[in-house]
Amino acid sequence: MSVGNLASLAAAVLQPGFVGTTPPPWVCRWLGEGLGSVVLFARNVVDPEQVAALTATLRAERPDVIVAIDEEAGDVTRIESARGSSRPGNLALGAIDDPALTEEVARDLGTDLAALGVTLDYAPDADVNSNPDNPVIGVRSFGAEPTLVARHTAAWVRGLQAGGVAACAKHFPGHGDTRVDSHHDLPRITADRARLEAVELAPFRAAVAAGVQAVMTGHLLVPALDPELPATLSSRILTGLLRDELGFSGVVVTDAVEMRAVADRYGFTGAAVRALAAGADAICVGGEHADEESARRLRDAIVAAVVSGDLPEERLTEAAKRVGQLAAWTVAARTDRPRRAFGTDPCSPVGLAAARRAVRVTTAPAGAGTLPLAGPAHVVEFEPPRNIAIGAETPWGLAGPLADLRPGTTTARYAEAGVPADPTGGADGRPLVLVVRDLHRHDWMRRAVDRALTARPDAVVVELGVPELVTGAVHVATHGATRAGARAAAELLTGGR
Repeated sequence: MSVGNLASLAAAVLQPGFVGTTPPPWVCRWLGEGLGSVVLFARNVVDPEQVAALTATLRAERPDVIVAIDEEAGDVTRIESARGSSRPGNLALGAIDDPALTEEVARDLGTDLAALGVTLDYAPDADVNSNPDNPVIGVRSFGAEPTLVARHTAAWVRGLQAGGVAACAKHFPGHGDTRVDSHHDLPRITADRARLEAVELAPFRAAVAAGVQAVMTGHLLVPALDPELPATLSSRILTGLLRDELGFSGVVVTDAVEMRAVADRYGFTGAAVRALAAGADAICVGGEHADEESARRLRDAIVAAVVSGDLPEERLTEAAKRVGQLAAWTVAARTDRPRRAFGTDPCSPVGLAAARRAVRVTTAPAGAGTLPLAGPAHVVEFEPPRNIAIGAETPWGLAGPLADLRPGTTTARYAEAGVPADPTGGADGRPLVLVVRDLHRHDWMRRAVDRALTARPDAVVVELGVPELVTGAVHVATHGATRAGARAAAELLTGGR
């Protein structure tokens, strides 16, 4: 095969990101030269009309281009990054445990994404969050019980794809039992094969059975499956396990190939070539390397690996063929489903209804009669560091929704370095609301909340993360820091809608 044809095949397996709210000239040019996919990030999103125009421009260059996005709803949102998700995330849906509702929420999201021209969603997160100290999964998981996660993973896949968007279950073979974020280092999953079968792999088996179109790899070292190579680079895991044992025939997409878990050890281009050789079909890139030079480096490295024999030509051809098959599925999905208008409602009615069902209240005897709050409150929000997956741009908190329902509500927000000796200052005898996010994971936050509850035992604690630690006379858990969840909690605190 000529170098030119190899370059076209290499471009077909890339899923690059880019900077800007319109496609840059290099992306449009590459679409004419074989590029099969692009991925959108929050930096590419302003409003629905702009996203629809962006994807239409891409499709004018290549009608079957795959337009991907990392839109889990919940805490990880790109389409609603400027205001927070109008739908609850996985942990909230798992807490409700109504698979029909999960399917409905995912279909609602899929229909909206399809209207914007998005055709592949890097969701659902199929990880079992069996380690409550997990720094990167948490509320992104449906829960800690594998059969629950499995049934909701399948429901999400069915719903999203019924809405016209291909689903992508992640992070294979399971990122739930780790204390390390693969954006920064290589997590090691120490479970034996029996445990992996019973826990980590159960949701992925369910996703495959539900017809999921894509699976995203996790940059994870799992010695029980491969003692040497991370899953993204392991033929034992991608080909032997995912393809041969689980029977998956769709597209295998890597997690972002520039993440340090693989790039620090194998290099940016080296990790991409090894992933393709192991059985991956598409290389996700562009969170940090969102430029033509990075895409060219990857394309050229893939071509060089075929020429040198390090990457079999038939493996690259197979990968490009699978990407083409997914593109054909997305074209069919666009044409055989009705489209609804977008941007007509500031909050998904389906999402808000689900968020209301996810709220849980724990009340000690001393908290009886506390809710609804007697008047405007003082809200103290404790802000932990954010992980890269969630992003720094997405707003969160309870103060805004609460102030909408109870004008006169005031707020203070503290990070670890700025917590005063008395965090209740400013309450002035009014109802006090302490807002936390993963309280169990942050010693400084626990100490601050303990001081506040000592001074004001009548304070209400609202947990917007994983409710592993329940404290206070009244504890409210939303199971996620979404805009919908905050609104549902504010309604409960005020007794109004």
